[in-house]
Amino acid sequence: MILCRVIGTSVATVKHPCFDGRSVLIVQPVNGDGKTPLGKSFLSVDSVQAGVGDLVLCAREGNTARQILGKDTDPLHSVILGVVDEVTLS
Repeated sequence: MILCRVIGTSVATVKHPCFDGRSVLIVQPVNGDGKTPLGKSFLSVDSVQAGVGDLVLCAREGNTARQILGKDTDPLHSVILGVVDEVTLS
């Protein structure tokens, strides 16, 4: 799983049917502080009603997306699994 910050939304008029009715958000991987960017941003399908500015956990692997969202999601490779309330570093 990857800790990410939701930085935007995406809109498409033509898309694969597996995206119908689903929100696709732009997420930026971040460090444990929740602010420092790590790597490049990517698109992720929302499964938890996250919004811009939320700190989220993402899985960036197709099999996880299929298990969470259903079998007809072959093109999906990233899914938002949860909204993070707090991060504690020890």
